Formats: sequence, C-alpha cells, structure tokens
Amino acid sequence: GITFEEKKGIAAWHPDARVFVVKNADGSERGLFLADYFARPSKRSGAWMSALKSGYKLGHGSKPVIYNVMNFAKPPAGEAALLSVDEAKTLFHEFGHALHGMLTDVTWPSVSGTSVSRDFVELPSQLYEHWLTVPAVLEKHALHVKTGKPMPKALLDKMLAARTFGAGFATVEFTASALVDMAYHARPDAPEQPLRFEAETLEKLDMPDTIAMRHRTPHFGHVFSGDGYSAGYYSYMWSEVLDADAFAAFEETGDPFNPALAERLRKNIYAAGGSKDPEELYTAFRGKMPSPEAMMVKRGLV
Repeated sequence: GITFEEKKGIAAWHPDARVFVVKNADGSERGLFLADYFARPSKRSGAWMSALKSGYKLGHGSKPVIYNVMNFAKPPAGEAALLSVDEAKTLFHEFGHALHGMLTDVTWPSVSGTSVSRDFVELPSQLYEHWLTVPAVLEKHALHVKTGKPMPKALLDKMLAARTFGAGFATVEFTASALVDMAYHARPDAPEQPLRFEAETLEKLDMPDTIAMRHRTPHFGHVFSGDGYSAGYYSYMWSEVLDADAFAAFEETGDPFNPALAERLRKNIYAAGGSKDPEELYTAFRGKMPSPEAMMVKRGLV
C-alpha cells in the first residue's frame, strides 16, 4: 500500500544520493527514503541501512528518514547500471531493513524500526530477499538491457537450481564457526592456547578434514570485537529459520503477494519494532513459532 515518489532538487550528502517521498495508501506522507547506490572512494565497503531520523508517535511524533547505501559499479553517463544476482539480493536485503524503519508504527523512539534483538533484526531483510526470485518480480525487472525482454524461463530455472550448489559445504563451515564461538564463550576463562582449543573442539564435533571453518579464531572479528555477537554467531542461521518459515507461509497460500498475510506481516513484523517480545510478534504473524524444516528445504538439504 505504500508508494515512492522521487523528489529532484533536494540536496543530499552527494549528487548520487536520490531522495524519495514515501506515501501511505491514502496519499499521506509517511517519511523519506534516500538511495545511495554507487561506489566512490569516500565510501567504506559493503552495504547497509540506517536512519537519519527514526519514526515514532511520542509527543508530536517523528516521520522516519531512512537510507540505504550500496557499492554498485556506476555506469557511464546515459547507460544502465547492471546488477549481478548477488548484488540484486543485497539490494533487496537492505531494502527489507529500510522497510523495517519506514513502516514502524510505535510510540517510543527506543523501540522504533530496527531496534529489536540481534537475530530478529535480520528477519525483515532476509525475508524480503525471497521476493527477488518470485517470477512476477523477475518478469517485470530482470529485463535484457538491450532488447527489454524478460529473462528466458530456461535461464531462470538454471539460476534457481544453482542457489543450492555447495549448500552442504556452506552449512558445515558456518555451523563449525558458530559452535566454536559458543565453546569459547561457555568457558569461565580464556584458553591459554586458543588454536589448540579450536582444534580440540572441531575434533569433538567430527569436523570433516576437507572443510575449513568459515571464520578461524584469530580473525573472527564478529565475536571478539565486542558483545554484539559474542556467543551469538549462530543467530544468522536462526534468522534464516525465521525468514524461510515466514516465506513458506506465503507459499502455502499459493500467492506470494497474499494481501491478508501481507497485512499481518506488516502489522506484526515491519511495523511493530521492538514493542513486543519477538516470539509474540512472530506467532501473531504466522500462527506458530518456526521450525527448521523450511530452511532445510530452502538450502536443498531435504
């Protein structure tokens, strides 16, 4: 029910940053969205979402000003910017975060938008990635740059089939890092020889010799740079359990754009912020807590 209208002539931090007014279904203004998509020397690497201003109803209220930053290759003037499938997935992921910020409908600033627990914050973003490969979306947006024709079905089928390539390898390398992370933080003290502890832990797990941890201990910045992810690297996989189960709800209806389910998703996930416990919010949307089966199917492991 929301629409985006680009506003020219509004000065942002760089000429590449585009400004959009976000409107509700009734035409009223909801907030602003800024899109800064192209790489340049002054940017750090990666992609992210953040807010210049959060949305909330306390006092006179505040309309959200949300932005996405990417590092896509900027095309020559007058030519189209081309995205790989992975880049398009990143675009959808960060826009899922942006929707979390823009659709927020809470009273208190402290629970606005993405102010939720670490694993739950990735649900709106990872869930939104699923719509990238919905045929109706690809038929409209994955067009040949010269002919304007949509992606042939044979190519689409090959692309979708390739998504699960190496899924077993990826699952083992990630899970190994997550379990070693937990093992470190379950100790009352730091091991005197961390790499020996790492090797012993992997041996107890029967880690295959042919697969390495996704992140070895000495450079595992996620879990040793602060308390944000300490003993919590597994949360990415729990987020995937959530997003796979949530999209399965749409698949079960036979309509990836099911209006009634989409409204429950908006109300209980995208709009609710941290106003209630995540379990309560997810159950209100789905009718139950998630199980890992949908993630296993998504990864091609079932």
